[in-house]
Amino acid sequence: MKKLLGATAILLASACMAAAEGELQLFNWGNYTSPELLEKFKKETGITVTVTDYDSNDAALAKIEAGGHGFDLVVPTHQYVRIFVEKGLIVPLDLSKIPNHKNIAPEWMDVEWDPGRAYTIPWQWGTTGIAVNTAVYSGDINTSDIFLNVPDELKGKINVVPEMNDVVNMAVMWAGGTSCSEDPEVLKKARDALLAAKPDWLSMDYGATEKLSNNDWAASLNWNGSTMRARLANPTVKYGYPKEGYPVWMDSVALLKDAQHVEEAYKFLNFIAEPENAAMISSFARYANGIAGSEAFMPEDMKTAPEIVVPEEFKAAGHFIPTCSPKAQEYMTAIWTELQK
Repeated sequence: MKKLLGATAILLASACMAAAEGELQLFNWGNYTSPELLEKFKKETGITVTVTDYDSNDAALAKIEAGGHGFDLVVPTHQYVRIFVEKGLIVPLDLSKIPNHKNIAPEWMDVEWDPGRAYTIPWQWGTTGIAVNTAVYSGDINTSDIFLNVPDELKGKINVVPEMNDVVNMAVMWAGGTSCSEDPEVLKKARDALLAAKPDWLSMDYGATEKLSNNDWAASLNWNGSTMRARLANPTVKYGYPKEGYPVWMDSVALLKDAQHVEEAYKFLNFIAEPENAAMISSFARYANGIAGSEAFMPEDMKTAPEIVVPEEFKAAGHFIPTCSPKAQEYMTAIWTELQK
């Protein structure tokens, strides 16, 4: 009887392991993963992807650092990749398992935050700017004055997405500094402007796609793809590129050190680096991606969208925010903490 029970237990354990092998846990930004992409992946591989959402890089980092999360893949923004590496939270990729690694566009291959793409595969990239309902406000929207010196028409009607790096660094650039500044005078000017403007804001929240679409908000500091989705639902929504400076960013997928479904993760990483599949990611969230050849599969309306194609006059104002020094991060966190009070 003991032998029979033992054999039964082994069979049951094997069945459970087989079931687990058909699973993958993706930790990603909210409203950012194409359901059609996941359906196609499951159809081709038999692997079911479960997506858990987060709403900021800091929240994702804290959750991963705490351990016991059960996630296999995470999608940090570029300046956080080095932090994940330095903390030992993600591992170098075995490129022999990702033949589609060669599809990464040359301009996105040897990037400062991940030389040679040793740790990450591109997900999407974009900009952070200003979304405005031009039926409410018809003035210049290509300025951070929209949220730092709120026009009368937008007072009590504007939202600011609560992503610390974007908000504080846009204020710093508006104040004449550069991102990750350690200049006390610039930082004070940025801090004072943020605190003075906050009473004129309606909220600091996510969900801009829906709330701009529904006229719940008249403006928001927001991301370009989200703004495009809002414009498709509400044509009077326009996207502004602050001339004082705005962030350019890229989110990429990384394999967590404590991943439980490693082989499934590699299949997914290779899958998203296929041009047609990368285009599916972009088609859903409305951001560009870093995979060469995906353009042929992109929706026509993205090829000329003003939120995706940066106007020539504003290109020079866009900047990748680096991984800030500990001192700069301390200053930024102090400003952010005060702003949250």
